[in-house]
Amino acid sequence: MSIFDSLMGSSGTHPTVANMAEKLGISPEMAEKAIAALAKAHQQPGDTVESAAGATGLSTTIIQQIVEQIGGEGSLTEFANILDKDGDGNPLNDVMDMAKGFFGKK
Repeated sequence: MSIFDSLMGSSGTHPTVANMAEKLGISPEMAEKAIAALAKAHQQPGDTVESAAGATGLSTTIIQQIVEQIGGEGSLTEFANILDKDGDGNPLNDVMDMAKGFFGKK
């Protein structure tokens, strides 16, 4: 099972994201934000990794490692489609709402 499948199939606090975040030395919240930023940046012109790094403040090295952990560039399209629940072209707002729910901050 790929990390993408694990992320999408897990419930609660996404232990796979937490494990990835720990490996990379970032918080799980930052990892979720980075994944959302990658999904959004993948749909826009320009370099996906550089755009996501700029949006999150993380280095391009960390962002590239996240891309590799989630299954590469091909997985980003799936993330973008799955995470953009309201279809507005911006998955970041939907992921942040999910994250709030996971941490009891509705």
